[in-house]
Amino acid sequence: MSLNRVSSLETFAILPTDQRSRRSSDASARARKLSFNPIPQEWDAPILDSVQAVGAFEVPKWKRVLQVVATVIYCLFAAGIVFGYAAIKPVLKKEGAYRDTCAAPHDPTAEETCVEIHLNLMFTVAAVATNVAALPIGAILDHHGPRVCGLMGSFFLAIGSLLMAFENKVPFDGLLFGYLFLALGGPFTYISSFQLSNAFPKNSGLILALLTGAFDASSALFLVYRVIYEKSEGAFGHRKFFLAYLLVPVIIVVLQLTLMPAQSYKTVGELVEEIEAPFNTDPQPYDQIDEHTALLQEEERQHHAEVVEGVQKVLGTTKADKQAKREEKKNEISGVWGVMHQYTAWEQIKSPWFILICLFTVIQMTRINYFVATIRVQYERLLHSKDAAVQLNNFFDLALPLGGIISIPFIGTILDRTSTVTVLSVLVTCATTIGIFGIIPSLWAGYANIILFTLYRPFYYTAVSDYSAKVFGFRTFGTVYGTIICLSGLFNFSQSGLDYLFHVTFKNNPVPVNVLLLSAGLGLGIALVGFVAVKARGIRRAMLEEEAESAAGTSSAFMNPRWE
Repeated sequence: MSLNRVSSLETFAILPTDQRSRRSSDASARARKLSFNPIPQEWDAPILDSVQAVGAFEVPKWKRVLQVVATVIYCLFAAGIVFGYAAIKPVLKKEGAYRDTCAAPHDPTAEETCVEIHLNLMFTVAAVATNVAALPIGAILDHHGPRVCGLMGSFFLAIGSLLMAFENKVPFDGLLFGYLFLALGGPFTYISSFQLSNAFPKNSGLILALLTGAFDASSALFLVYRVIYEKSEGAFGHRKFFLAYLLVPVIIVVLQLTLMPAQSYKTVGELVEEIEAPFNTDPQPYDQIDEHTALLQEEERQHHAEVVEGVQKVLGTTKADKQAKREEKKNEISGVWGVMHQYTAWEQIKSPWFILICLFTVIQMTRINYFVATIRVQYERLLHSKDAAVQLNNFFDLALPLGGIISIPFIGTILDRTSTVTVLSVLVTCATTIGIFGIIPSLWAGYANIILFTLYRPFYYTAVSDYSAKVFGFRTFGTVYGTIICLSGLFNFSQSGLDYLFHVTFKNNPVPVNVLLLSAGLGLGIALVGFVAVKARGIRRAMLEEEAESAAGTSSAFMNPRWE
């Protein structure tokens, strides 16, 4: 699943106008809330806003702490478990998954290939669902609040667990649909937890990092289960595991109904607006103020004072203008910030800025999920050693969650302190290096490939969301970024075709498919970096010319003062 990186769930943004420079700043500019809804507001049908956001100061601190702790723990067991597919795949094979469907007594190789393709399709469908689900989840979260999303996620997790446990008792493909529902349950629980970063605005980055780490580490759940399965010599089969896993959605339901908030917490921008709003916008004339009116006004003053005190307590001493200056500095470093902010979502989607990043994301997401699904069988053929492939697979199962956790502190630093062109160049370089390592028939190259891959994966997803926010803006973020991830997810169905090429066309040789993906990614990457670099250079030149003209105008006014 993709990772939306925002330092908090909002940003201080200046609305572009024809008269305003891209570099201009306004300390009084209001922070804009990042909506989770991928559908533009003007496309939404009128609804009753039954779920109002709540300020963090209105909830006791101990309760907010428990909410964050509980969310991190249940995300650890639910957010992205389907991405531990490489760990549970050998267990399902030993348990006889798809053996009845693929039975071929006289051709063991064909039977093994059939099972491999069916299991990979199960993961492919789950990966697609995880990405496409972000579209409806955003709208549900905006309109009905995090509690409804959490309960829906629990329902999907429960259904998925039951189908996985009784996959041979249902008249359809229980494994495929079971894994699909597990994939749907993850983002419903994970995405709805983002708003908790506003429970402690001063520590929003830390909370988002914890949630991100929990998502990455959740893929290790199947690794832990596989170790238990092997230690028990197969006695603790997948049915027992998934029946025991039902405890997770039950606990989430209990937490949602007792501890977790029904409404999202207000963002920093909304809190700042609340304390700066006048407490009496329509004062009564002095001769019309009676005792009752005076009492109401005094109560309003007291309430406003309490709100101000509460907001200041959760925000700390940092002022909005300081936050705005920090954001402006990061935007200037980017080099392309705001280039498409003034356009509509449709105009943005038609632009090369969107088309190139979308095509690049399609290829990279396909490569990432294809590697996760086929790592063991690829290295069995590449190294001609089943033991070496198992060794690399076990290392990958451990490195995948650890890589996401380890890379968290560095990702934000790189994205905030380097230009967008530099970030994209690093992405293309890393992707190309991974592709080269992936076709070298050597054990050391396999380890190098896995290490770089597990660090690159979270960096890539985060960089794409960061690019979308900087180039297209938060006004259309849900629509544009959601479209990128949705199209990329749908294209993941091509993994079935890649599986056919790998096993049938190229007779279990992984090199041709990897070279094909490497070449496509490199070509699109060069086009993307080249386009952004040219545009960034033009933007920089235009800004320098604007500053020179402004300086010349100031000098002329000083030399030729106009006396009235």
